[in-house]
Amino acid sequence: MIQPLVSNIQRFSVDDGPGIRTTVFFKGCNLRCLWCHNPECISSGFSIQLMASSCTSCGKCLDKCKRQGHMFENGLHLVNRKNCIGCGDCAYHCPSTAISIIGKAYEPEELIKEVLKDKMYFKTSDGGVTFSGGEPMLHPEYLKKALILAKEAGLHTAVDTAGNVSFTAFETILPYVDIFLYDIKVWDDERHRQATGVSNHLILENLKKLTDAGATVYIRTPVIMEWNGRLEEFEGISSYLAGLSKPVKLIQLLPYHNYGVGKYETLGLVNEIQDHTPPTEEFMEQALKCYLDKGLPARIS
Repeated sequence: MIQPLVSNIQRFSVDDGPGIRTTVFFKGCNLRCLWCHNPECISSGFSIQLMASSCTSCGKCLDKCKRQGHMFENGLHLVNRKNCIGCGDCAYHCPSTAISIIGKAYEPEELIKEVLKDKMYFKTSDGGVTFSGGEPMLHPEYLKKALILAKEAGLHTAVDTAGNVSFTAFETILPYVDIFLYDIKVWDDERHRQATGVSNHLILENLKKLTDAGATVYIRTPVIMEWNGRLEEFEGISSYLAGLSKPVKLIQLLPYHNYGVGKYETLGLVNEIQDHTPPTEEFMEQALKCYLDKGLPARIS
């Protein structure tokens, strides 16, 4: 069983399923969404995050890194991220906490033990644990073990996925998942390829198989004007959902936000989302109407 890295364990989340939840973000994703707000989860390996505004150029990271991962040129702190093995020495010795190593390996038992620290909040809010990313479905065997442990501990479970994996991965974990949070990002396949790097054919096929298998599914669609900001997109998605033999439980339309924009530079990544436009309230209502007119359980979240 390959052990994935976890980028973050986010407590008191109210956006990743019912109730108050603890969300576990796995690193590694097989989509490249141009608006991604979790860029630290794109790579499956360790990531160095440098908050340049906090760096005092003391040079301690330079001394402690055995792999020449840090350098200073003309007063600028530069990071050779390809050399990083995630040892954390640079971050540990940084007096200004300007450096972070993103990515930690947990045994499944250790991970669920960490999640269970929040169990009393789950009980009072009908919440639970959500596995997200990145793409958690890239790690089905590990996910299965963690889900089984979560269910044995009496936790409500959710998996947040873009669905771009073999359906055998879903079959591996299906008995242990209470809710799938399932992304349908763009209806037009060519635009989907341009925006995410992959076709949506497998994603849509897996959704039908998942609902046919009796899974409880929440559909989530981010609304980004440059990519799906046409009502034809939502007519297409809503018609597809209305045609499923077994209905989804909830459809959430998520207005694009730019919360992740500032992360890109700190991770040494190219920011391609800075010019994306949040939708207007009027457009969101028009998009919602495409679903409500077909009797679908949709809302703006």
